[in-house]
Amino acid sequence: MDPTPHPSVTALLTPTTARLRPLFEGNNISFAIGFKHINYVAEAAVLHHFRQAGLPVGDLYRRFGLGFDVVDIRSRLGALLAVDDEVEAVVTPRTKDGEDRLRFRVEQFVERDGKRVRCADSTLVVALRVDGHVRAEEPWPAGLDRFTTARLGTGERLELAATPTPYGEFTAGRGTSADPVLSELIGETNAFGWRWRVGYFYCHYNERVQMSGFLRIMEEVEDLFLADRGLAIKEVLDTRGWIPVVTQSRIELLDETLMEEEVYTVYTVENVFKTLLYSTRMDCYVLRDGQLVKTATGTITHGYLQETAPNQWEMAEFDEATVTALTTPRKAAS
Repeated sequence: MDPTPHPSVTALLTPTTARLRPLFEGNNISFAIGFKHINYVAEAAVLHHFRQAGLPVGDLYRRFGLGFDVVDIRSRLGALLAVDDEVEAVVTPRTKDGEDRLRFRVEQFVERDGKRVRCADSTLVVALRVDGHVRAEEPWPAGLDRFTTARLGTGERLELAATPTPYGEFTAGRGTSADPVLSELIGETNAFGWRWRVGYFYCHYNERVQMSGFLRIMEEVEDLFLADRGLAIKEVLDTRGWIPVVTQSRIELLDETLMEEEVYTVYTVENVFKTLLYSTRMDCYVLRDGQLVKTATGTITHGYLQETAPNQWEMAEFDEATVTALTTPRKAAS
């Protein structure tokens, strides 16, 4: 029979509410907060939830040798989140019997004209990764064992025919699809490829990319993709008054991605919905022992907001040129 869970573990399965503010860094356009920082608020709410339970993530690491890892985050965005908003973040545990990950729903509410409005609804899945860099000072609390893991996942392995170009010889710039491995991954699909090296600032616990790092990568590869398709964000903003807006997103970690590994990111257009929205998929791979390992995947749905007057925004309809750019791979268009 399983031991009675420690009160702190029981508390993890009890709802909490936090009042949080988004970081100013996320205020990129007008006074609105972008999707990445809305997801950051959701993660911050879960971190607060752990602290309220008596299991702050610093103690998890120092005392018990456990790393806190968000391994799946999916968000649906509703009302605009503004830079000065105070968010009421409601964390509701959704962990099912027998699950070996902690699952939480995070709803973000703000006040608009005296009304409580939901601006985002997220689901986060958390794993507690046993860390080999530190020695636990004491056993972890009863009931926490089922949520611990020796590894975050084992991603799909793909045989590779192309010969990778050594990184020291790779001088194609910030973003490219002119790489033999990326060319093999992309094939004839409507995709853009990017090869990059993991900096320590994307990582945590001395070794692996954390979820916030992949959120940053998803934002950057979208920027690179749009520039590649002739829709560079500043040019479109300056000439049409359009800015991309996210309605929903998801990222899932399939394996661990390590500091200073090279990541091959493929960004594929999956659907263009009429003239208002388009969805893309991001897949990330690393090269290990001659095989490509898929370490992360995600999807995101974009539209455009149009500034009709200073600080006045509404959904824009794609024109024919925009639809063509989104649906035509660059090599096919050239």
